[in-house]
Amino acid sequence: MKTAKNATSKKPVQQVESFASVWDAIADTPEQAANLRARSELMRQITAIVKESNWTQTEAAQRCGVTQPRMNDLLRGRVSRFSLDALVNIATAMGREVHFELQTA
Repeated sequence: MKTAKNATSKKPVQQVESFASVWDAIADTPEQAANLRARSELMRQITAIVKESNWTQTEAAQRCGVTQPRMNDLLRGRVSRFSLDALVNIATAMGREVHFELQTA
């Protein structure tokens, strides 16, 4: 947050920076934000499949070829612990195909 002095008073005025998404706010570059956005969306969809299937973490982990602690990280949304490659592999192990769509920014 930036602080500036108000011209009519001595009180500092705070200027708030706004972002299009949380990913834009925490990433250093637009490329990093796009990568975070893609990973979080894949994680969200994988989590939805696990919940819809009523799988325990252990069952989901076995079906996805990962350990239960790794599945726990995914279900808790720990984006920084997963690459796009890893998430595509997990989705594929679940019998799903991953498709990406490019849109004009």
